[in-house]
Amino acid sequence: MTTATVTKEIKNKNSSKENTTTKEFTKVDRRDAKLALAHIYVAFIALLLGGLAGLLQVFVRSGQFTLPAGINYYQILTVHGVLLGLILTTYFILGFQTAAISRTSGPLSNKQRTIGWVGFWIMTIGTAAAAIMVLLNEASVLYTFYAPLQAHWIYYLGLALVVVGSWTVSLSQGLRYIQWRKENKGKTSPLLSFMVVVNNLMWFVCTLGVAAEVLFQLLPWSLGLVERVDVLLSRTLFWYFGHALVYFWLLPAYMIWYTVLPKIIGAKIFSDSLARLAFMLFLLFSIPVGVHHQLTEPGIDGFWKFLQVVLTFFVVVPSLLTAFSMFATFEMRGRELGGKGLFGWFKKLPWKDSRFLLPFIGMVAFIPGGAGGIVNASYQMNELIHNTIWVTGHFHLTVATTVVLTYFGAAFWLIPHLTGRVLTKKMNDLAVTSGIMWTVGMFIMSSAMHIAGLLGAPRRSEYSTYGGSEQAAEWIPYQIAQAVGGTILFITILLIIGIVINLIWFAPKGEEEFPLAELAHGAEKTPAILENFKLWGVILVALILIAYTFPIFDIINNSPLGSTGYKFW
Repeated sequence: MTTATVTKEIKNKNSSKENTTTKEFTKVDRRDAKLALAHIYVAFIALLLGGLAGLLQVFVRSGQFTLPAGINYYQILTVHGVLLGLILTTYFILGFQTAAISRTSGPLSNKQRTIGWVGFWIMTIGTAAAAIMVLLNEASVLYTFYAPLQAHWIYYLGLALVVVGSWTVSLSQGLRYIQWRKENKGKTSPLLSFMVVVNNLMWFVCTLGVAAEVLFQLLPWSLGLVERVDVLLSRTLFWYFGHALVYFWLLPAYMIWYTVLPKIIGAKIFSDSLARLAFMLFLLFSIPVGVHHQLTEPGIDGFWKFLQVVLTFFVVVPSLLTAFSMFATFEMRGRELGGKGLFGWFKKLPWKDSRFLLPFIGMVAFIPGGAGGIVNASYQMNELIHNTIWVTGHFHLTVATTVVLTYFGAAFWLIPHLTGRVLTKKMNDLAVTSGIMWTVGMFIMSSAMHIAGLLGAPRRSEYSTYGGSEQAAEWIPYQIAQAVGGTILFITILLIIGIVINLIWFAPKGEEEFPLAELAHGAEKTPAILENFKLWGVILVALILIAYTFPIFDIINNSPLGSTGYKFW
């Protein structure tokens, strides 16, 4: 028995066979750890390069800096969006989820592990191909890659490979979950494994939209097989994927909040049923809502926009369930530790523990981030801020603060767990410092973005396109503030990369816990219906068909392309 596969086993005295239904896994298998680490390595490389591109971006927007000859502003904008919005998040999520499955459902089989490695290399080849095209300035189309901006076909193929590779890695995780269910018939599956499967299912369903856009529109168009594409259809297919992408980023943070943070503070999971219900509701309401990103676009009937706005606001239900569950857990634990009065429990939380502090800051940031989301999804208020830098500020609150800070907090215990090292007090103190610095930098930058957006500052344009206008004079102080905040953030990125390097290669060898909380005593038994994926899948498909069938039919039926199509047709 290796140190990476320590298990507690209760054996049936009347049988010589291993009773797999009572096996508890306490560590990530060493072979699975290598697969998880490979993903995490790529994620942090993307953080460094994408962060540098972001720093250059805010400098240019401030009007105080000009890019060297040969570098295009929209080139670095694409690098920043793709590396941080797509590559950092996807790789970290899949690495974390591989570790989570191995920790809770048991080591992957050799076949499952091979599938995971195949997916990793497909993703990495696609990432390299897309990156080369961006560096050659052949794909400066932002991470949304809106037509009629056209990239080199290799860029589109590269991103398609990233998606296909992610499906393959997700398949390896799903197969291990299915194996656990077969080995443990009638038992409730491990909560963290269940959450991983829900997130992967949502990812697969939502990426069908962007896969269809790339394979049937953008790739043939960039190859010259078709002369034109329907821009509205391509944007609709993208946002079918694009909003659920936000929840693909967010749900792993929720996994950490629900299952890891209670253990770190010495508490137990408040309710298994509530957590599973929240995830199922996210699955249902994260996909059929993408049209709320297209409220200002003609060609989609107002009724369908209104319907998807309503469905968008339903997502507040699982968010509030999560907020209630987490803060109830924090309060009960604080009072157990002697907290008195209305907020005395708050002081008892482990504020000097980076594993707790960073995700907690992320939770708090989600409050104004969610409020900004309500603005973005509202008819009248969206008219004011649509395509202004307000939207960018919103993304930096939700993704770059709530999600990324939670990922960082998890990385500081996950990486040493996978490498067989420990998070020392010195590294923990530096991690706490990095969390505070990130919060300060993001507060300055995001606040400036929100204010400048309300004043009409455009979302994607560089300074040279508006710097001479009279209105731009109002924006300049806020653009400079963005550069200040961005500088603090990049310094923080360097600090975080230093911590990660230490945890991978230089920290003392030892055993760092993969913290996983137990269910509270007396909690109600989880209803079997919450694990009935067939039922929830049918409801999900029905919602998607209701929300998208008629809008897409109308778009195709009223397409201005007429008989234009594939040349070989």
